[in-house]
Amino acid sequence: MMKSGLGGMMKQAQQMQQNMQKAQAELATVEVEGQAGSGMAKVTMTCGYVVRRVALDDSVLTDDKEMLEDLIVLAINDALKKVELTSQQRMSGFTSGMGLPPGMKFPF
Repeated sequence: MMKSGLGGMMKQAQQMQQNMQKAQAELATVEVEGQAGSGMAKVTMTCGYVVRRVALDDSVLTDDKEMLEDLIVLAINDALKKVELTSQQRMSGFTSGMGLPPGMKFPF
């Protein structure tokens, strides 16, 4: 009796792992856009942390190199936050039944 219960749990864990791998592969293709300076700098990034595009408004293409660098950094950081949020939202269905403490990220 315990054997079938354990076998069922193992099968369920393997299915969940396969589903999570599929979801992670799909997430790698989802794009988010981070912005800074009211859209003067935009960064498009996948949820697999690959930067696809950087778009800069012509108005920031001046001699102020430091400001431009700051805008790019802020836009990247904004995109990273959106990647994390999107990933958490999409993966929450897998972790909801696992009894993990609030705020614990999966995979560990």
